[in-house]
Amino acid sequence: MKQDMIVILDLGSTNNTVLARAVRDLGVYSEIHPHDITVEELNALDNVKGIILNGGANRVVDGKEVEIDPALYECGYPMISVDYPSSKCEKQFAELPEEADLKSFIFDECKAEANWNMKNFVADQVELLRRQIGDRKVLLALSGGVDSSVVAALLIKAIGQQLVCVHVNHGLMRKNESESVIEVFKNQLHANLVYVDATERFLGKLENVADPEQKRKIIGGEFIRVFEEEARKLDGIDFLGQGTIYPDIIESGTKTAKMVKSHHNVGGLPEDLQFELVEPLKQLFKDEVRACGIELGLPAEMVYRQPFPGPGLGVRCLGAITRDRLEAVRESDAILREEFAKAGLDKQVWQYFTVVPDFKSVGMKNHERCFEYMVIIRAINTIDAMTASIERIDWDILQKITERILAEVANVNRVCYDMSPKPPATIEFE
Repeated sequence: MKQDMIVILDLGSTNNTVLARAVRDLGVYSEIHPHDITVEELNALDNVKGIILNGGANRVVDGKEVEIDPALYECGYPMISVDYPSSKCEKQFAELPEEADLKSFIFDECKAEANWNMKNFVADQVELLRRQIGDRKVLLALSGGVDSSVVAALLIKAIGQQLVCVHVNHGLMRKNESESVIEVFKNQLHANLVYVDATERFLGKLENVADPEQKRKIIGGEFIRVFEEEARKLDGIDFLGQGTIYPDIIESGTKTAKMVKSHHNVGGLPEDLQFELVEPLKQLFKDEVRACGIELGLPAEMVYRQPFPGPGLGVRCLGAITRDRLEAVRESDAILREEFAKAGLDKQVWQYFTVVPDFKSVGMKNHERCFEYMVIIRAINTIDAMTASIERIDWDILQKITERILAEVANVNRVCYDMSPKPPATIEFE
C-alpha cells in the first residue's frame, strides 16, 4: 500500500525533525525537503497530501531570507505555515501546531490516511528494492549493529541470495557478537554470508598504539581494506547496501543549517565508487528502524542492541590495547549487560558499558597482595547525544555487578562507577 505523505519544507526551522516525528506519530508518513524544491520534484514524490512550510531561526541565509517557489502555491496541495509569513496560507502558526491543529490539517484538510506503519513500510520497500536491483547482486558490510542488521533482513526478504553479506570480526567485538550474527543470519535466515576472522590482523596493527585517534584510524582503515579484499573475490556485484538512517542525513547538513557531524554513510564515500547505493532505511528514525527489525522477525536482543562505536571495544580498552585488558573489557561488559537485562534497566538506560584503563592498582586476593586493573562502569541517558545525564543505579544492583566482575573477570581487583555527565565528559572515554 502506498503511504500518504505530508511534505515538510525546511525554511530555516530548528524543529524539522520534531515536526516530522509529530506527523509520523499520528500514523502519516512525513519527509523533510529543502525550501527550493521545484514543482517537478514535488510532483515526482509519491502520494503527497499536503505541505507544511516550516520556518524558523535559520530563515536568513547569506543575508537573504529563503523563500519557496511561488509556483508551489498553484499545485493544489493544502498548505499551512509555521513561523513563516505567507499570504497564500489561510492558516499560519507562530510555533509548532498543537496536536489537535495538526490532526485537523492532516486528516480534515489533506484527507490523508493513517497508513504509516512498519508492515506497509516493509511491503513498499520490498517492492522498491526488487524494482531497483532486478536480478543483480548487492554487497553489504554486516557489522551486527542495529542498522546493518535491519538492512540485511530487509534485503534478504526482497532479494534472498542476491545479497552477499560480509561480516568482519576485528577482534574488538562484544562477547558472542560474531557468533550471534552467524546464528541469526546464516543459520536462521540462510543469508549468503562471508565471515572473516581478522582478529590477529587487527590486534597486530594496533600493538603498542595508545593514541585514541590513531587507533580509530587504524581500525577504520584496516576494516575498509579487509572489506575491499573480500569484495574483489566476488563477481557481478553492482550495488552496495548501507545502513544510512534519517538522522545521518539530517545531521550531515541542510541548505539552511550547518553540518552537526559527518557520517560515513553520507558524503563519506569515494567519488569513484563503482557501486550503486542501496539505502532502504534512509527515511527512518532510530526507533522506527528498531520497529522495522521486529516486523522483519529479528530477535529483540539484536534489534535493541546497545549503541556501539565503530572501533568497538578498541576505544574502551584505554591506551595501547593488550589482550588481557581487552578480555577484561569484554567479560565485564557481558556481565553488566546481563545484570541490566535482569533488572529491566536495558530498556531504561540509553547506553551502558565498561572500560578498562591502562594502569593497575594494589589490591588483595586470596589473602595476598595483587597488582591488577580496574573496571569502570558508565551508564547514561540522553535524547540527542549532545548532552547526557548519569543513571542513578540502585545500590543493590551495583553491588551485584561489582561482586560478579571481581569474582569472574581475570586481572581485575577494583570496580568504579563513572559519575560524570556530558559535558564536561564525553559519552565514550576515547
